[in-house]
Amino acid sequence: MKTLAKWSVDDYHRMVEAGILRGRHLELLAGEIVEMSLETPIHYTTAKRGAKYLEKLLSGKADVRFNGPITLSDSEPEPDIAIVRLPESSYNDRHPAPQDIFWIVEVAKTILKKDLDIKAVIYATAAIQEYWILDLSTKQMIVLRNPQDGEYVEKYTIGEGIITPLAFADVSVSVKRLLS
Repeated sequence: MKTLAKWSVDDYHRMVEAGILRGRHLELLAGEIVEMSLETPIHYTTAKRGAKYLEKLLSGKADVRFNGPITLSDSEPEPDIAIVRLPESSYNDRHPAPQDIFWIVEVAKTILKKDLDIKAVIYATAAIQEYWILDLSTKQMIVLRNPQDGEYVEKYTIGEGIITPLAFADVSVSVKRLLS
């Protein structure tokens, strides 16, 4: 029986610093170094537009990070969008950690299963209170909230209307605008 070696976040950082992983688009997920899928143009454009839209809505309230790493206990994923605490300068020497993260947004066209099965468990285990997946194939948003014991207990799908993030009761986000 084969056992995979699990890598720590520190191991992963040392490999990055040593240049071992240079030229590859990777992320650390639950102790495994995983090749990231190539982004389709619509995936990239949707994520970028979504980040810009959320930046306007959250100006002065949160930092909206686009395609940047976050550091969790055994993972360092690179979500499409991470909404994190201010000030932005807090992340000059480190990536945002769970206590810094308000919510995560991933865009999915071809790898929805990875976002639902793998990343949802990782984010819930890290106690990230809210996780949105923009499913481009169905033009719907999957909302996951309230993590308990490594899974989100609240899950629903919406295609239009307004959603209010848990962390900001005074912010109204257009689902249609995020998906367009």
